[in-house]
Amino acid sequence: MTRSMTGFASAEGQLDGWSWSWDLRAVNGRGLDIRLRLPDWIDGLEVPVRAALQKAIGRGNVTLSLRIAREAGEGGLTLDAAGLARTIAMLRKIEDAAADGDLSIAPSSAADILALRGVTEAGNQHAATDALRKALSNDLTGLIADFNAMRDSEGSALADVLSAQIDEIERSVTTARGLVDDRSAYQRTTLAKALARVMEATDGADADRVAQELALIAVKADLAEELDRLDAHVSAARDLLSGDGPKGRKLDFLTQEFNREANTLCSKAQFNELTRVGLDLKHTIDQMREQVQNVE
Repeated sequence: MTRSMTGFASAEGQLDGWSWSWDLRAVNGRGLDIRLRLPDWIDGLEVPVRAALQKAIGRGNVTLSLRIAREAGEGGLTLDAAGLARTIAMLRKIEDAAADGDLSIAPSSAADILALRGVTEAGNQHAATDALRKALSNDLTGLIADFNAMRDSEGSALADVLSAQIDEIERSVTTARGLVDDRSAYQRTTLAKALARVMEATDGADADRVAQELALIAVKADLAEELDRLDAHVSAARDLLSGDGPKGRKLDFLTQEFNREANTLCSKAQFNELTRVGLDLKHTIDQMREQVQNVE
């Protein structure tokens, strides 16, 4: 199965007055880059979330965001006396340091202090966050499944496009093979005329040397190896498309090899019809390489 690197999924959930929303998205990337935006007050959440994403995703720039809200009046918030004392002591130090430096700072209000972390605590907070963490972990499984379902759907469409492009490359190679005989006849006529002009302009020529030069020209112009390698690349690309797992990097490498052989074909063509086939081949390969950049 071919999978796209781009994808998106969202999910929402509720538990005992808590509500949350997930946002998971990915775009193209050279490797796997995971960025998490999770509440830092839920201990033990980041490690399993990152591990789950690494197991399910092979490649791409992935961003996962989680937002959590608490219903008004839920949780029985109370002051943490020790936390409040530490906060007030720290504020005094800050104010004293500002005064020593002739700096004027605005006084802190009770609401400002109440909003600081560690000043308040929820009743039975540890048990509440433990249950919340388990619920979030269960929710994550469905989120990732939806995310990969979208990437699989896009990947299936990508595979159809790539398969059609590979078929087009194969047709171009077949056409090039059919033109080789026509080119050979054209080259024989051209060489014969050129050789006749040379013979007329000289008192004679070494027959063995002429034969060697003609053989060298034939070797340099031979396209059998390039066409055979193109056929091999076509077969390899189809095997990759039909296989499982990440394949984008391998397909990208194959498009480079396709392009290398197409360039050689154009440089050795010396025949207008064959040159046109080579240029069409390069155009198809460039289109294929653009699509490959989206494959995981």
